[in-house]
Amino acid sequence: MSEAQAPAKRNAGWLKLVGVALVAFAFTFSLVPLYRIACEKVFGIRLEQGPGQARAAVAGGGEARKARTVTVQFDGGVNSKLPWAFRPAQLSMQVVPGELNEAMYVARNDGDRAIVGSATPSVAPARASGHFTKTECFCFTAQTLQPGESRDMPVRFIVDRDLPDDVKTITLSYTFFKNEDLTARLGAAQSANAPHAAP
Repeated sequence: MSEAQAPAKRNAGWLKLVGVALVAFAFTFSLVPLYRIACEKVFGIRLEQGPGQARAAVAGGGEARKARTVTVQFDGGVNSKLPWAFRPAQLSMQVVPGELNEAMYVARNDGDRAIVGSATPSVAPARASGHFTKTECFCFTAQTLQPGESRDMPVRFIVDRDLPDDVKTITLSYTFFKNEDLTARLGAAQSANAPHAAP
């Protein structure tokens, strides 16, 4: 290689290096618009303030849905044949559709013997009942309380994301009834197991 060719070769090497750097910079700079196009066209996600918000919207099921809250009111009572006190621990709560929530009810047996009770739930308005799912509930099984015994009774529930938009408030109500059959069996079993007085 002649002395005249060496500087030309070095200049060509620098030009290639600068060209690669410019291409890399342009590619990096174009990633944000490409990301925005891919989110909007391919995934249907509209970006308002940047990619960070888009990730939050995907994880939360959409910004509009995440922002919605519904008021759930709680009510509870007992049938006149059941000597229990029964009430919700909270009167209402704000819930986000699609999220798991827990509410608490409190029951106390004011009678003088063990009693078995069964709870019947209701959801109002009626058209919201198909969008209200209880994942854990004291109403799934009969409850036995000894005389004077109190018990916290949790209910876990999810309000469906497809709840109609005009439903702003849901009321979850329970009525406890005396389970006559199970209470009679319990009384008979306790009498049979009780020590008999000597004659």
